[in-house]
Amino acid sequence: MAVKRVDRTEPARLSREFGRVAALGVILVLAGLVGLVYTGVATLTSMFLFGWLLLVGGVVGLLHAVQARDSGFFWLGVVVAALNIAAGVVVIARPEAAAAALTMFAALLFLTGGVFRLVGSLVVRGPQFGWTLVQGAFGLLLGILVLASWPSSSKYVIGCFFSLALLFDGLGLVATGFGGRKIVGMVAERQETPTAPTESE
Repeated sequence: MAVKRVDRTEPARLSREFGRVAALGVILVLAGLVGLVYTGVATLTSMFLFGWLLLVGGVVGLLHAVQARDSGFFWLGVVVAALNIAAGVVVIARPEAAAAALTMFAALLFLTGGVFRLVGSLVVRGPQFGWTLVQGAFGLLLGILVLASWPSSSKYVIGCFFSLALLFDGLGLVATGFGGRKIVGMVAERQETPTAPTESE
């Protein structure tokens, strides 16, 4: 019996990389769970992150506009960058007011989306009629509940959504990491399986 010589460094490296992905997923899951417990803190944290993203994006956009000042889109780039910078400053300075405004916007989106899904499902009555009807009713109910308790709902709605996003993203990374390590291990084990000798041997 002959054994194939396999380079074990590449599977080991891939396994470590998938392990890091899984570790990052665990961190995100823990952050999501903590955020679901402390939704108020999660709301303020997400507002600060959103404000800084707008601010940094505005500064980067302004630099790009200055570099491309000879183009016809110079003033448009300057205006968009200035709006991003101004919005970022406002969000960072007034995170509670920004959370209230975003909560109102999200509730209106839920309401309009729920109404359109309900009407569309009743008019079209396609193969996904039941599922679309449930989605529309859920969106409409969620929008009404958020609006009914606004602005106090702004203290936890954004933080809850942000924490749920972290939680599900983390679970996806954990599944990817462990699944990838399992596949790498199976491939490495198969490559190390002894092969039957050939006639020349």
